[in-house]
Amino acid sequence: MPRRPAAKAGDGHDDRTVGDDETGERLHFHGRRKGRKLRSGQQRLMQETLPGLRIELPPDGSRLDPEALFGPGRELWLEVGFGSGEHLAWQAENNPQVSIIGCEVFENGIARAVGHAVERGLRNLRFFPDDARMLMDRLPDGSLSRAFILFPDPWPKTRHAGRRFVGRPNLDRLARLMRPGGELRMASDDPTQIRWMLAETLDHPAFLWLATGPEDWRRRPADWPGTRYEAKALREGRKPAYFRFRRR
Repeated sequence: MPRRPAAKAGDGHDDRTVGDDETGERLHFHGRRKGRKLRSGQQRLMQETLPGLRIELPPDGSRLDPEALFGPGRELWLEVGFGSGEHLAWQAENNPQVSIIGCEVFENGIARAVGHAVERGLRNLRFFPDDARMLMDRLPDGSLSRAFILFPDPWPKTRHAGRRFVGRPNLDRLARLMRPGGELRMASDDPTQIRWMLAETLDHPAFLWLATGPEDWRRRPADWPGTRYEAKALREGRKPAYFRFRRR
């Protein structure tokens, strides 16, 4: 999920078990779901607009059908932890032929992203406002041609390293979901997270790092827009790294 300020008691922090994955293992969620109180317009978006754009999981544990959601013959992209939805909305607007699902748990960010969808008239965008792993375990094999994990929580303390989203279990999920030749994009401005996500993904047999030189991870490609969070990181002297991997 996108990087958040440290949670405080009573601010919407959520440590709980959210369900089982497809192997029967219990999924534990650690993160922040709520921030400032939503404005009235944002509340209306959450109550009136989000239900029509929200993906509901099948009750029987079967796989979702992307074609039933978006129509046949379309590529499917997934963004895990879209923050305020700036990158998500840009990709949806600039790739109208592609279907995109955004996953996020932070209520304030979801409201902003739904607002982007309404303002721009985005018909190729759907939201899953819960733990991304629950959705990933219901998508069919080889259904994704691109996935994004941008500025996830770094969980910098060593004892919390197992909470980092980029790791073998979720890379295994992505390996199942992504078609050969599909692209996985990741970014972080946290040095520990940068080293971690690069090491974890290089160690996975399903992914090939596309960098041929330092500029390939120091600069964003033209079709990778910046966000307000990234701009803040740069102002504060934190240098992001941008990784592109291909599904073998």
